[in-house]
Amino acid sequence: MEISAKNLKKLNSKKGLLALLSKQPLNIERAIRYVDYQRKLEKLQVELIRLQTWAINNDERIIVVFQGRDAAGKGGAIRRLTERINPRHMRIVALPKPTKDEQSQWYFQRYVEQFPKAGEIVFFDRSWYNRAVVEPVNDFCTEKEYQIFMNQVNDFERMILESGIHLVKIYMSISKKEQAKRFADIKSDPLKQWKMTKLDEKAQDLWDDYTEYKKAMFAKTNTEISPWKIIRANRKTEARINVINHILDSIPYDKDLKI
Repeated sequence: MEISAKNLKKLNSKKGLLALLSKQPLNIERAIRYVDYQRKLEKLQVELIRLQTWAINNDERIIVVFQGRDAAGKGGAIRRLTERINPRHMRIVALPKPTKDEQSQWYFQRYVEQFPKAGEIVFFDRSWYNRAVVEPVNDFCTEKEYQIFMNQVNDFERMILESGIHLVKIYMSISKKEQAKRFADIKSDPLKQWKMTKLDEKAQDLWDDYTEYKKAMFAKTNTEISPWKIIRANRKTEARINVINHILDSIPYDKDLKI
């Protein structure tokens, strides 16, 4: 394989050598792609710092919602979004199963309690949209509870936006084959095995059910004022870049702000 001087320079760097030697067998094209990805990521992370600085300076409130199938890469995308920004002005929210008291409350209540204060960005690793897909598929809610949610969610989001909060909704989409591959990787890696849940174990068998409810969710909640952005996530690096670009495009921050 003939390597251009430009690509040779990429490989002859700390990032390039690490990318080249970290996986076997050696794959030059993959290593070059990874160096390009890291460079793009760093530039975008500078913009994320600028976005956060703008939010802090102007008391802006930002919510970014992540939904998607199990193993779609939500957590990985959130890590790249947050690893360089100021941790004192952002939070990652991944709520556990509701308590008995929470089950007796208005469904949206425990999510509202996590909303951002002035100058803060909150990333929801799964959100109130669990009731649109995960809960009905797994019989965690009744049909009535599902219908109430679907009737209320658009008004709920309209109120969020009218209150001045910026809301970005992202859905990470992967193929059934890719999900199966990622599950196999998780099961075989001692450092990742904790990620595999009972819901994950059933995800492949319930694939079509998830698809049915996902389509209903998009049909109802992909509104003009609060649209979904579907990110194709079979290739993790591309998905992460696209996620960051979408967030930066969705928030009207000062792109000329000095940081």
